[in-house]
Amino acid sequence: MKSMFRWGVAVCAAFMTTLCMGNVAQASELTIKEGIYAEQDSLAGMTLQEAEDLILGRIAAMEDSNVTLVVADGKEVTVTAKDLGICWANPEMVREAAALGTEGNVIQRYKTMKDLQFENKVYDVELGFDVGAINDVLAGKCTVFDQKPVDAGLTRVDGVFQITEGRTGYELDVESSIDVVYDYLVNSWDGKDCRIKLNVVTQQPRGTAADLAQVQDLLGSFTTDYSSSNGNRSGNVANGCSKINGTLLYPGETFSCTDAVSPFTAANGYAMAGAYLNGKVVNSMGGGICQVSSTLYNAVLKAELEVTDRSPHSMIVTYVDASADAAIAEGAGKDFKFRNNLDYPIYIEGYVKNKKITFNIYGKETRPADREVRYESEILEKIMPTIDLITADASKPLGYVSTEAAHIGYRARLWKIVTEGGREVSREVVNNSKYNVSPRSAVVGVATDEAWKYEEIMAAIGTYDLEHVRVVIGLLTQPPAQE
Repeated sequence: MKSMFRWGVAVCAAFMTTLCMGNVAQASELTIKEGIYAEQDSLAGMTLQEAEDLILGRIAAMEDSNVTLVVADGKEVTVTAKDLGICWANPEMVREAAALGTEGNVIQRYKTMKDLQFENKVYDVELGFDVGAINDVLAGKCTVFDQKPVDAGLTRVDGVFQITEGRTGYELDVESSIDVVYDYLVNSWDGKDCRIKLNVVTQQPRGTAADLAQVQDLLGSFTTDYSSSNGNRSGNVANGCSKINGTLLYPGETFSCTDAVSPFTAANGYAMAGAYLNGKVVNSMGGGICQVSSTLYNAVLKAELEVTDRSPHSMIVTYVDASADAAIAEGAGKDFKFRNNLDYPIYIEGYVKNKKITFNIYGKETRPADREVRYESEILEKIMPTIDLITADASKPLGYVSTEAAHIGYRARLWKIVTEGGREVSREVVNNSKYNVSPRSAVVGVATDEAWKYEEIMAAIGTYDLEHVRVVIGLLTQPPAQE
């Protein structure tokens, strides 16, 4: 019995050795077994390199396939799969296919081979694409069809409104479209010519012909006079007015006067003219522009639009009542802003004639026919200057005097009064304003060869009384008495 057992063990050992030697021989051949496929292509009998070449050839044949990208307004851009960076995403599957039936113990290999006899092993060939290349195509070739929306327009010519239709805007959403292109090509594409619709954001224009046709009624109007202005100031008023004329504001939209009329440069049509600065009148580029903003302010009040930003001047102005002004100044951060708080668009017409500036605000009148709005200025306090500001100028001869008028200081408020059917229904404060007092100022010449005269005029200047200074100058400059 012992000899029979030893013989059986020897036979089994020899059988196992033969199987192992056969396995080594198969592995060294590096060929893929029967029943193994890369999708529809059989890889049976191929080496690793041959299988890789087969699949790379299939992918290379796809490179010239056209991919048509549908962009804004139905326009199309056609590129190739190669342009989008097509590549083989799972090349490791060939090595896995070659190893099938050659790895594991005898029983595992035997089971694998039997399984292949009954059912093929099919590997998916996964495609990849270069996200950077897709982005370059979308950003470089597809966004050129983007277009901004153009709102419906309104102009007033010879007293008649003319409407222009708007234009729809389109903008490619590049980020989400990258995902659309990549997901389709990786998960759904059959390798042939295809079309992919990109994500395009449609931006509708504001306003329609029907909306703008409602703009017919005069909601508010105001006129101021600048007949005393010199040529430069008059030109600045006309220039600023022209930059506001024709403005169309849709419901909810805010208008900034500073944005509309600036910058205050010669290139933008402005010249040097008088303006307030630190209690004095100085020459400034665009001087007079505040008469434009103040005139518009009063028209806005008449139309009962929502004022969101308004500042008084530093000193009182003469072309509107106290608290009825609206100053603008780029450097000082002063602006006049208002919002169209109505349900319909409004149109601003501005023009100058005979040195008068007028703003008309048109829209759809929804207020009762018997409703009337008026505004009243109330002076709360008048502040008179107490001294004269006198400056000695040694470069000017004794007798020279240059003066600038004083400005009275005020505190004021503006009232809005509403009547319906002739009966007052409301009275409210629109704003409170403070205007600085500015003393009368003078520059007095003190140059003289006579020391005693110099001492006399300097003593007079020290009194801060310009009338006294004039008397002293008269005495010091009168010719000597004849004997």
